[in-house]
Amino acid sequence: MEAIEYDEHYTLEDYRRWEGDWELIEGRPYAMSPAPGITHQKISLAIASQLLERLSTHGCDRCVVVQDIDYEISDDTVVRPDVVVVCDYEGERLTIAPEIVFEIISPSTARRDETAKFELYRREGVKYYILVYPSLGTAKLYRLQSDGNYLKVNDFRKESTSFELDKCTLTFDFSKIWS
Repeated sequence: MEAIEYDEHYTLEDYRRWEGDWELIEGRPYAMSPAPGITHQKISLAIASQLLERLSTHGCDRCVVVQDIDYEISDDTVVRPDVVVVCDYEGERLTIAPEIVFEIISPSTARRDETAKFELYRREGVKYYILVYPSLGTAKLYRLQSDGNYLKVNDFRKESTSFELDKCTLTFDFSKIWS
């Protein structure tokens, strides 16, 4: 979705008063699409379920899986990733960079997910950013490098990969997210 054209610069305080579903990126409001469809929801649930199971069996007890949570990056930036893994968090609000972010791409969000959010997550230090394309049955995995830039690891369809978190490593099987 395109940004609504405003001359004003909005803040987190403004955002918290709005009705409906929005994201706020560097002071610009973006209306969220209507609620995600069934395919999107099935993939999101499959990702979250697998991550939850893997975290519990790989000794990642300091980490949690969360779906559709507001990630408050700054006073003028709040985004809502589809699925995240966050470790060593405090409180009920997500204010620190997740270790892993999955965004499930739809035609209305593709540009924002591939550009604005890509840059935000890179800048904030999100270690793994995965763009999931349901229509293609493909997920593009990016890993943050020591120089602060993302490197594309691969396109995944049926393959598995490992995510190295702070004190644990978990394996993720992409073949299990497609119906």
